Amino acid sequence: MKRVYNFSAGPAVLPEAVLREIAEEMMDYRGTGMSVMEMSHRSKAFDEIIQDAEQDLRDLMKVPDNYKVLFLQGGAHLQFAAVPMNLMKNRVADYIVTGQWAKRAWEEAKQYGKANKIASSEDKTYSYIPDCSDLPVSADADYVYICENNTIYGTKFHTLPDTKGKDLVADVSSCFLSEPVDVSKYAVMYGGVQKNIGPAGMVIALVRDDLITDDVLPGTPTIMKYKTQADAGSLYNTPNCFCIYACGKVFRWLKDMGGLEVMKQRNEEKAAILYEYLDSSRLFQGTVRKEDRSLMNVPFVTGDAGLDAKFVREAEASGLVNLKGHRSVGGMRASIYNAMPKEGVEALVTFMKKFEEENR
Repeated sequence: MKRVYNFSAGPAVLPEAVLREIAEEMMDYRGTGMSVMEMSHRSKAFDEIIQDAEQDLRDLMKVPDNYKVLFLQGGAHLQFAAVPMNLMKNRVADYIVTGQWAKRAWEEAKQYGKANKIASSEDKTYSYIPDCSDLPVSADADYVYICENNTIYGTKFHTLPDTKGKDLVADVSSCFLSEPVDVSKYAVMYGGVQKNIGPAGMVIALVRDDLITDDVLPGTPTIMKYKTQADAGSLYNTPNCFCIYACGKVFRWLKDMGGLEVMKQRNEEKAAILYEYLDSSRLFQGTVRKEDRSLMNVPFVTGDAGLDAKFVREAEASGLVNLKGHRSVGGMRASIYNAMPKEGVEALVTFMKKFEEENR
């Protein structure tokens, strides 16, 4: 069996230990005689799966008791609508636009009320995080919204914005579980799991209890009400059972690895290897302001589109795959999520050095 180093931004690399365990249980999950993909979401076996997954996530993130954990169908794009539908009581919200997905969330929110763009880094192709220490927060805003880690552009909020008392909503899709967080600083934190946790097709949302009400915008679909899902324990309808199962395996793997403090150390070490090379290279350049660099997504370029394409092609032939940058920006991007081993980053840097020597 040949495994490549997969630098995809999502769906992305999963821990090999988790994949092996899933494979072992595929035909017969713990004596049930069936796969998790075949069992009822109302069964005792699946109830144990979803309960254990939630508890392990709560343990990892130290989720306060006054927050619900919701396993929701759809990706982050569905939450671009669900957030204003559930939270925009005054029909006013403030958005900090630092990339493609924050921009889409802001544009979606305009359908439901007044969505103010109170800060942006679009002037420099989203290559930095704007100063958010004294934002013009709207007095009547229901919340302030950020995309905490920008997958395409490789930037990260290392300091949360001063929302001046307003609730903070964050899309954390590409930095979910990469480091410890203080959940209490967020009103809603959600993320698509396909980047740093599990297979595609699900969002995990942490929602503070006081925001889970029937007071939602008119026309909000029943299934998109946080209260509907919270009251039903994420089982209002048939959930993405296999994804919940796989994510639960990853939560357990993270605990076995030592938790989020250890993952942060591992991720910092991996990122340093790549960024240190980029900073010394005469061929490759990083595209992000240094203080705003992401530990998860590292975009870089040669400055020559033809050379970029050659690099991606030759890297793939060497077992380093999915390094092509997002179609909106080009260049290259290495996503080095939790499950990417240090050896993968070292192999990438070794190949980059060789490529640089051959293409000066």
